Amino acid sequence: MTILVTGATGTVGRSVVEQLVARGEKVRALTRNPAAASFPDGVEVARGDLSDPAGLAPAFEGVTAMHLFTLNGTEALETGPDIVALAAKAGVRRVTVLSSWEENSVEEALRASDLPWTQLQGVEFMNNAYIDWADSIAAEGVVRVFGNQPSAVVHEADIAAVAVAALTGTGHEGEVYMITGPEALTAEERARILGEAMGRELRFEQLTEQQLRDQMGSWGAEPEYIEFAVQLGLNMPEAGKTVLPTVEAVTGRPGRTFAQWAAENADRFRDHQVQQTAW
Repeated sequence: MTILVTGATGTVGRSVVEQLVARGEKVRALTRNPAAASFPDGVEVARGDLSDPAGLAPAFEGVTAMHLFTLNGTEALETGPDIVALAAKAGVRRVTVLSSWEENSVEEALRASDLPWTQLQGVEFMNNAYIDWADSIAAEGVVRVFGNQPSAVVHEADIAAVAVAALTGTGHEGEVYMITGPEALTAEERARILGEAMGRELRFEQLTEQQLRDQMGSWGAEPEYIEFAVQLGLNMPEAGKTVLPTVEAVTGRPGRTFAQWAAENADRFRDHQVQQTAW
């Protein structure tokens, strides 16, 4: 059985690849730039872009299961029908889809097909702490956040573990798995935990609404995205802070905690500080 993993260089996709390899599965990783990609030994690397289905046929040859990512960068894919047609023609028998909060052409095409598929939805990724905080931690030892509501942040490897279970086992077809971490933590609590993992105290500062708007505006963010961020900070959706037992129910083991993620990634934050100092 060859399993095709799209989005294979992303945090979730890479973990799907690694966990499948650890299980002894035959894996084909799809990437736009194979020369720049690094995967475990034994992984077949295929060149391809989900936004350009005309060039994808070779990547689907012999594939019997597939993990799909529904975004092209930050934009929703519009090629769902073509991708699903290729999968059906190849004889794919299992599909997992990591969906964004808004469904797009990929989910629509799968619903209209006869392919058995499993939908995965995650709350806030733990890795957002690195994306959002690494610069300010390196420069000032501070974490700045607008809104300090609890979030059931999820480890990317747990999303991957649920995908792997669905790709390699039975009984997951037609399921929609909302995946969370095992605890709901405020940003201030996560900053404290991360500081402990790094061996330093991190200062926490809560931004005002205007400070957030000014900050995002300076980054060139679109007004609609700024408004979305403001509303998210003011009123976190219930789904974002509700802990669910999905990871343990599907994989048989508890979800990874933020403390585990922080311990795994403390060196990334230290290295980021070294790089900033060098600049």
